[in-house]
Amino acid sequence: MNSDDLVLRRADDSDALAMADVWLRSFADALPTVRRAHEGDAVRDWFSFVVVRQHECWVAVAGDRVAGLLVLDGEELEQLYLDPSWRGRGLGDRFVELAKRQRPEGLRLWTFQVNAPARRFYERHGFVEVERTDGQRNEEREPDVRYAWTP
Repeated sequence: MNSDDLVLRRADDSDALAMADVWLRSFADALPTVRRAHEGDAVRDWFSFVVVRQHECWVAVAGDRVAGLLVLDGEELEQLYLDPSWRGRGLGDRFVELAKRQRPEGLRLWTFQVNAPARRFYERHGFVEVERTDGQRNEEREPDVRYAWTP
């Protein structure tokens, strides 16, 4: 299945566990050196009781499987995670374009400094680095980078 066969749609409560599982697989694959602050069940609860209920969430669905997720909170691009098998196939590009359409006034996001592929991805999409921290602002205690996109 290619990215043209994906359906991007608003997520609902029934998507929460699949979204959490994509998040867990993606985090483990993309960030093997970063300590995850919460175990799997806590991540699933967070998606079920906080993320999907309190934020604007989108999923990419391939057949009956969630292939990726996008979470927006105001001007924040809070989460953009893809199942590892979907990386490099244009899905991330589609999510960023969706986020820009949803927030035409601009977006901000954080990513870890060690996540060079994500940093290159966001920079390719016009995001500019505006701040760096030593990791004290996130639960993983991992140095991060703040990016902003202004149309």
